[in-house]
Amino acid sequence: MRFSGFRVIKEALTGYKGWGSLWRTPEPQASYDYVIVGGGGHGLATAYHLAKVFGAKRIAVLEKGWLGSGNIGRNTTIIRSNYLLPGNEPFYEFSMKLWENMEQEFNFNAMVSQRGILNLIHTDAQRDAYRRRGNAMRFAGADSELLDREQVRAMYPWLNFENARFPIKGGLLQRRAGTARHDGVAWGYARGADLLGVDLIQNCEVTGFRIENGRVLGVETTRGYIGAKKVGVAVAGSSGRVMAKAGMRLPIESHVLQAFVSEGLKPFIDGVITFGAGHFYVSQSDKGGLVFGGDIDGYNSYAQRGNLPVIEDVAEGGMALMPAIGRARLLRAWGGIMDMSMDGSPIIDRTGIEGLYLNAGWCYGGFKATPASGYAFAQLLATDAPHPTAAAYRLDRFARGLVIDEKGMGAQPNLH
Repeated sequence: MRFSGFRVIKEALTGYKGWGSLWRTPEPQASYDYVIVGGGGHGLATAYHLAKVFGAKRIAVLEKGWLGSGNIGRNTTIIRSNYLLPGNEPFYEFSMKLWENMEQEFNFNAMVSQRGILNLIHTDAQRDAYRRRGNAMRFAGADSELLDREQVRAMYPWLNFENARFPIKGGLLQRRAGTARHDGVAWGYARGADLLGVDLIQNCEVTGFRIENGRVLGVETTRGYIGAKKVGVAVAGSSGRVMAKAGMRLPIESHVLQAFVSEGLKPFIDGVITFGAGHFYVSQSDKGGLVFGGDIDGYNSYAQRGNLPVIEDVAEGGMALMPAIGRARLLRAWGGIMDMSMDGSPIIDRTGIEGLYLNAGWCYGGFKATPASGYAFAQLLATDAPHPTAAAYRLDRFARGLVIDEKGMGAQPNLH
């Protein structure tokens, strides 16, 4: 089933009787060439690229709940490639280019909106740091603009420019950044993978791995044993628990990251804005609600809900930046489980068990990385060679001292 303007008109005239399910609901086969554990954005994108780009067959995605029930549907929808370090920036710029062609490629409206992201500057030292970041972005082929105070005021005149503690002195702008509909991305990849013959198996939790002589043979699930030549694990905040079933202890911690939506307001935020003097970022949805977030909860948790101190901190950051929202009502909040790595950067690598591969440690960056993560993980699974932009995301980099500390905060996951 292809989507088009003609198809929409036809269905409107015929009572919408021609629309079918976006994907099949198959029973699991006894074995596959590739089994992807995790039916979120990264797992679905991996299966899609395995089939489309690398021509792989006999692929299954196993999801313990429903497709898109994890972090892919629990984020603030931001896409960007404004990173600094050479281990990160080329990868996220590769992802940005994939975002730009995604909807045409898999014929599904993921509502990709390149409305721009503005990182505000509040000190002279921060201006120097953003100038360096902007230059690093350009070296990697990304776009960046360093704005002065008046250029920022022309874009967002209602910001609190006169705040004595946090004066706004400018900003770093990436115009190609923006937002996308999170669950639309999951549905698009799921539909695209299904059309290429991938089995998407929901309500199928992996309970163990069958490993013999250092090689994975398949996975034990709540729907029986499923054999596999290669197994890729992409389960975000559940990575530690799942990989423990294979006898592995990962260099990550699981923390909750909350997101919030306000009541609907008249449009006044065109793009995405980040507060440079605190952890607060905000955009406005098509329904008018303000979508915003901040820091992770400081304690470890597997609950998809957060706690009051972070709500207070995020609200304070929002009020310092734009006091006009003080009377807006908060409608709802939710939490995603972040797999926080020791240096704040991800892992896409083979494990010490032959045939078992890991995609984890995405911290705050998982959603924006979805297309490139899927492509790079698919290439690793298909060829056993890393994608050039993901070559630094090795599992053993912590032991070798080759960390990718984007924020320069050290080896403490809660600081990233």
